[in-house]
Amino acid sequence: MSRAKRSLPLFEGMGVELEYMIVDRETLSVLPVADELLRAVAGKYADEIEQGPLSWSNELALHVVEVKTNGPVPTLSGLAGTFAGHVTRINDLLRPLGGTLMPTGMHPWMDPVLETRIWPHQKRAIYESYHRIFDCRRHGFANLQSVHLNLSFHGDEEFARLHAAVRFLLPILPAIAASSPVLDGRLTGLLDNRLEVYRNNQRQIPSIAGRVIPEAVHTRRQYRDRILRKLYRDIAPLDPGRVLRHEWLNSRGAIPRFERDTIELRILDTQECPRADIAVISSVVTVLKALAHGRLAPVADLMDWEIEPLEEIFHSAVREGERAEIRDARYLEAFGLARRHCTAGELWAHLAETLMTGDTEVDRTAREVLNVIITRGTLARRILRRVGETPSRENMERVYRELCDCLSEGRMFLS
Repeated sequence: MSRAKRSLPLFEGMGVELEYMIVDRETLSVLPVADELLRAVAGKYADEIEQGPLSWSNELALHVVEVKTNGPVPTLSGLAGTFAGHVTRINDLLRPLGGTLMPTGMHPWMDPVLETRIWPHQKRAIYESYHRIFDCRRHGFANLQSVHLNLSFHGDEEFARLHAAVRFLLPILPAIAASSPVLDGRLTGLLDNRLEVYRNNQRQIPSIAGRVIPEAVHTRRQYRDRILRKLYRDIAPLDPGRVLRHEWLNSRGAIPRFERDTIELRILDTQECPRADIAVISSVVTVLKALAHGRLAPVADLMDWEIEPLEEIFHSAVREGERAEIRDARYLEAFGLARRHCTAGELWAHLAETLMTGDTEVDRTAREVLNVIITRGTLARRILRRVGETPSRENMERVYRELCDCLSEGRMFLS
């Protein structure tokens, strides 16, 4: 969410960013032509171009393009169709370059050591700094596509409520959004490999990502003093030019963007089409509103949670998605579920039944998509069923070609 002119009240402004891989239309291997795509529209190499309600921009790797709302929006209504229309336009522009867009959170067989091409144009100093310090020829930098959701807040009281709600919900987001079960052409046993490589990609400086689940911090000043100041200090010896000394260096699963007074969620894998992405986002926003407004549990109780129990649930969801077992009765009780244990999918079914009762098109679509995820599994689970236990390259190509078709046609991937 860019260029917000003023601080917007809680949930009154949202920003959505969807990242996609550019792949060769014939082989489906990564195709590093994001700069040529943007140049085809701008007439010159550009790192971002405005296209009406949305903008297109580059990322670190040349085979990734980001499509995002052009500033904050008050509602998700109509966004799925808008994003789908831009996907069609991008695919039309990629056709002469031999490319097409591929969804999901990771490319299934990319070799980042051999195939990574770093963005060489505007803002390249940022990417060159990352590459020099961390070596970006790794999955955790060059091969991961996500959905970023920015949510507005105004003042410390709203920041505290939103941050408490976000960190409490983060652990079960992979249970509806995991879409990266294949890595290096093989199954790893995890449903969300993107989050696994994401949390480990900057281990040299642990303060940058922390433990992915953010610390319990309740004011903007406290956040700057306890978290940002430390990671700036830790990166300083490796970044003498202070190129990376910005709040986006913070790589937790949700980060405050104080220059625009939002919290940005980074946990969600990209789904098979914008309809599914917006539905997942709508489900997340509905639950966050209930948490932040104290409709499920007192917000003060959410603020007291330490990282450890949340982290345990998160790691389980990264491994098992909707089948992750939650055995923390206190966590379930905070969502209004009086059970000693259940799966993450069962918890989401409860949340859908109790909270997602609106009658707008966005609400109805969210329920339909969430029902597919709960009953048939996350996109990662559906991919697993189709590729089989020992997937061949031929079978993977067949499945991921269909996923490209799902993206271009705006439909769900059903197993």
